[in-house]
Amino acid sequence: MNKAQRLRIIFAGTPVFSAQHLQGLLDADQHDIIAVYTQPDRPAGRGKKTQASAVKTLAEQHSLPVYQPINLKEESTQQTLADLQADLMIVVAYGLLLPQAVLDTPRLGCINVHASLLPRWRGAAPIQRCIEAGDQQTGITIMQMDIGLDTGDMLLKTQCDINETDNASSLHDKLIELGIPALNKAVEQIATGAAIAEKQDDSLSCYAPKITKEEAHINWAEPAELIARKIRAFNPFPVAYTLLNKDRIKIQSATIGPNQDSAPGTIISSADRHGITVSCGEGSLIIQQLQLPGGKALPVDAVMNARAALFTTGTQFE
Repeated sequence: MNKAQRLRIIFAGTPVFSAQHLQGLLDADQHDIIAVYTQPDRPAGRGKKTQASAVKTLAEQHSLPVYQPINLKEESTQQTLADLQADLMIVVAYGLLLPQAVLDTPRLGCINVHASLLPRWRGAAPIQRCIEAGDQQTGITIMQMDIGLDTGDMLLKTQCDINETDNASSLHDKLIELGIPALNKAVEQIATGAAIAEKQDDSLSCYAPKITKEEAHINWAEPAELIARKIRAFNPFPVAYTLLNKDRIKIQSATIGPNQDSAPGTIISSADRHGITVSCGEGSLIIQQLQLPGGKALPVDAVMNARAALFTTGTQFE
């Protein structure tokens, strides 16, 4: 094994997940972050005020040069990146495709931190899709990037269990804790020449498409087990919901209830201290936390204290 060389690194990422990995690299202080790429500032929140990404905010706190191209297709943009003379580019949830010219620019190529055990769940929403599918395990894969969608050779994998109480938020945080040391280890292996690449088995791959708001609309004719997984997968975004008198009721958490014979979407019981029990295509669902229009997410018993008339037994959700 060679002695580790101090690498010149370009970091590319956008959300909090990315920023935490950038912080991990900075804390390790084994290599030099010479530039940070992140998506352009965009309107966000109710006021639609222009906001910087989590990665940009962190980079500015550490006085790192920030680049925010709309895309990486322009020759001038590619030349700017090439002029940085990076040894390695690290990509973590950047949100922009890297053309072949960019992939070929750093001396040691580009690597990616992906939030699944590749080749399972290639694509934009691996955290949500593994919960929705009922997977019992997931993890982090550090891979060498190629022109395909998460198809590059794998450098390092580490896994964790998915608990029955995990939602997208809690699993996101678990994977950050896994990803930071995994990334630092992979970079060190690259720096010493010890990295060993393993090809993915394409026959085992599946795709994790981006989450849409439309699919968060609960279909009560589906089995309770699937609905419960979707509620966990779509929390904190876009949050699963149902309609009652045309009002959108967001369901923050729920568990699987007993078998029943009522029409799907019917409230079987609303006086139980455990929550509001609703019939499904198979089984039932016990809603434990919900959010009324204009209100905050609250435990069901707090909602029932003020709005019990909305959820009487026999009432039917759309």
